[in-house]
Amino acid sequence: MDPLLALLPWEAPEVTSWGRLPMHAVDRRRDSVSLDGEWRFQLLPAPEAAVRGTWSAAYVPGVWTMQDTDDLPQYTNVRMPYAEFPPRSPTHNPTGVHERAVDIPADWSGRRVVLQVGAAESVLLVHVDGHPVGISKDSHLAAEFDLSGVVRAGERSVVRLTVVKWSDATHIEDQDQWWHGGITRSVLLYATDPLHLADVTVRAGFDGALQVECRVRDAGGAALPDGWFVGAELDGQPLPQDEEFDRADAEGERISDFLGEARISAAVPEVRTWTAETPELYDLTVRLHRADGTVADVSRHRVGFRDVEIVGRDLLVNGERVVIRGVNRHDFHPLTGRTVSYDDMRADLVLLKQFGFNAVRTSHYPNDPALYDLADELGLYVVDEADIESHDHAHEIADDPRYLNAFVDQVSRMVLRDKNHPSVIIWSLGNESDYGANHDAAAGWVRRHDPTRPLQYEGAAKCGWADPDVASDIACPMYAPIEDCVAHARSGEQTKPLIQCEYSHAMGNSNGTLADHWAAIESTPGLQGGFIWEFWDHGILQRVSDGRPAGRAGAGLHDNGVAAPGHRWAYGGDFGETLHDGAFIADGVVFPDRTPKPVMYEHRELAAPVRIRCYRHEGIVLANHQHFRGLNWLAAGWELSLADGRVLTAPAELPDLRPGETAAVPLPFALPRDGGEAWLTLRVTTAEDEPWAPRGTEVCAPQVRLRAAVVPQPRPAAAGPPVAVDDDGLLTHPMLAAAPVLSLWRAPTDNDELGGVARRWRTWGLDALVRKVVSVRREGGTVTVLAEYAGTAGVVRHRQEFFPVEGGIRVAESAELPAGFDDVARVGSVFETVPGLDLLEWFGQGPWESYPDRSAGAPVGHHALPVDELFTPYLRPQESGGRHGVRRFTLSAADATGLAVELDEPRQVSVTRYRAEDLTSAAHHDELMPRPGCVVHLDAAHRGLGTASCGPDTATSYLVPAGVHRWSWTLRVL
Repeated sequence: MDPLLALLPWEAPEVTSWGRLPMHAVDRRRDSVSLDGEWRFQLLPAPEAAVRGTWSAAYVPGVWTMQDTDDLPQYTNVRMPYAEFPPRSPTHNPTGVHERAVDIPADWSGRRVVLQVGAAESVLLVHVDGHPVGISKDSHLAAEFDLSGVVRAGERSVVRLTVVKWSDATHIEDQDQWWHGGITRSVLLYATDPLHLADVTVRAGFDGALQVECRVRDAGGAALPDGWFVGAELDGQPLPQDEEFDRADAEGERISDFLGEARISAAVPEVRTWTAETPELYDLTVRLHRADGTVADVSRHRVGFRDVEIVGRDLLVNGERVVIRGVNRHDFHPLTGRTVSYDDMRADLVLLKQFGFNAVRTSHYPNDPALYDLADELGLYVVDEADIESHDHAHEIADDPRYLNAFVDQVSRMVLRDKNHPSVIIWSLGNESDYGANHDAAAGWVRRHDPTRPLQYEGAAKCGWADPDVASDIACPMYAPIEDCVAHARSGEQTKPLIQCEYSHAMGNSNGTLADHWAAIESTPGLQGGFIWEFWDHGILQRVSDGRPAGRAGAGLHDNGVAAPGHRWAYGGDFGETLHDGAFIADGVVFPDRTPKPVMYEHRELAAPVRIRCYRHEGIVLANHQHFRGLNWLAAGWELSLADGRVLTAPAELPDLRPGETAAVPLPFALPRDGGEAWLTLRVTTAEDEPWAPRGTEVCAPQVRLRAAVVPQPRPAAAGPPVAVDDDGLLTHPMLAAAPVLSLWRAPTDNDELGGVARRWRTWGLDALVRKVVSVRREGGTVTVLAEYAGTAGVVRHRQEFFPVEGGIRVAESAELPAGFDDVARVGSVFETVPGLDLLEWFGQGPWESYPDRSAGAPVGHHALPVDELFTPYLRPQESGGRHGVRRFTLSAADATGLAVELDEPRQVSVTRYRAEDLTSAAHHDELMPRPGCVVHLDAAHRGLGTASCGPDTATSYLVPAGVHRWSWTLRVL
């Protein structure tokens, strides 16, 4: 047995490390030797197994589950992946042994040499040249070990990092995520003088007050020499030294491990303050000087001056109430699992900024350190969350004293590492771990160490959102119905800000009622936003040929949400595991390749910094909805869309508005008397390059209707053949491959399936309605068809009236749903076209997908897209590709032939290559075979999407009720 195992069994939660150095906030990444790259590797079945003589190779950082081993990724949500009760681990416990030779630089002679392992999942054992050095249990924070006694400058040493996958710590790292094993962040060596900066704490206030506290330690425990001092510069300007080291001598005599501390204070005049809108940063350099003035150690920081406080039931940043437009984010990549590069993290945050998000919750563990640097720079508020989630055994562990040290260690290490980041405005004690004494202990440590930030913990909400005595300064429920939130804010009992830590679950075609949610937040004092679950769809790129992860190289990722040829996006169960939670891992606002889903445009519009309040005859009222910034960083242009196809444009001059102000601006156009329905859009872009957006990037597109539609009545045909309807009551037409029939079914979304409504639809037989013709009556040129559609719970009576009109055929329809069909997916017509119609052009909402309860981000206008780009490839195939509020459309071939449809009023329309049954029967997109023609749905009513896979269903107003539904449309040949 490895001697480290005898020192620290991994089933002893009360012991969390051995030989590990204290956590600190001194950034050692700049002056270091990287050990990233290829290491010798072998995977053992258990930590007790003997290391073999043969080695393969593995890339560090990287999880072995993505590097062609037999231990593949596994996804579970609430359930642990094994049956053992905490703190026990399974007998089969994959253990990765990583080994490489390291040349210690010759100029490190006499220096302190430190090994930093950025993160390892779950237990890390460190050996150097066969000597045990240390052990760590903490999958998402760096572990450092002093190697000074076991390596020599100028010589080669062999470093072995052994990672044990399962341990007692796994039971409190039970996040809703893929299970992996390996070294997930960078490994490096760095050197300092024996006397070094052990920690630096920076506090920079909104008023310009700066305080820098430095802790100095000697690796050998020697007394601090006289004359040493600490100096600092802010943006290159020296700061005054406040005092020399205080020497502590608790016993009245000198001791070998006494402390050295220094404090530097300054007041910065005319300080540039930090907010998510204005992320102003200063460069702070702290130096430890020897008595002769030479520099012994350096620590560099980027400082943001800001204050965070809670006053009453408001969270304030720099004295202003801010609204949190957040998203939950995991460290994830579809090729490397939990290992994410700097460029990938930057791309994540840039995308969030471009779509109106201003906050990130690091669900459910401290993220890679570079993410916080980027949040500081780009401007995002961060809820920094500790690596604690004991979902499967939450109740038992919350009060288990054996896990007390682990809770306090996980929380305190996070705070010690990230305390100097201005972006971090709230500490979180973890996620879904019930609530007990262990949380209170961790909270007590945080409140003592860092009184400058509030802390939150959702699990404390079970004691009541207003309870003042729990370890949460914020009421942060998850998936609370917005009606409950509003009621709480209006109850008179609210004592804390209410900011949902999770809301609007983004699984598949989802995020319905997001606009309703934000309308309530913005109109209700006491509500301050929340965090959408979540950023990524965590699909792993999988080779179809052998079912294994594609690996680091992959096969090239597309940028349209679709996996590369020969590959698919894998979710739970796709790697042969029997215990899994399926596609619940695919619940993000972006696809695994970071392609934005349609909901991102919805969010962007709801978060718009400048908005159109209303249209009055004297002009347009604009409002600045930011907290700290004017509109001078934005440019804009007007666009007027008329129903007759005309689009007029004009430059726009945005008014000089402070946050919260409004102003009226004149109409940019004289509204034409003709042209019918008219919509005015303000297309707002960045005026200059921003750190997160090049000049000209669209920020939002607020819109207002200037004139309502007047629906023209088609004129009866003067002469011509009667409408062709066969004896089965089916329309025959040269452009149609399948006649229009009644449709009440959609391929269930994830919300439909997990929320239970799809089960109800199947019970009613909506997926297999049997059509029976009752009568076909011909009168003049008009044909009336009565049909019945029988399900197991009732019969729907459907009437179609076909009559010739000028240039085409008018179809007037009605469907009478029995009382038992009180909540169906849709009521409308479905037909199929002949092949070759590959371009859709429409007047309505777009260009991206929209639905009745998710349409605020799709402006009305004239849009055009190839049919193959209309479909949204959610990881599990389901209803998608719909466009809300469509007035008319054409489907055309390359030679401009095709068909045109005009609707009686704005309707939900979808045009794809798939029937509902095609989507329903497929588990992945590589199983789908596009049809040669188009499948067209014209819906009189379509059910909202909601978020019922985890959270509230859609609102009652977006349900499709029983009773009579009527709609009509005109079909013409181009």
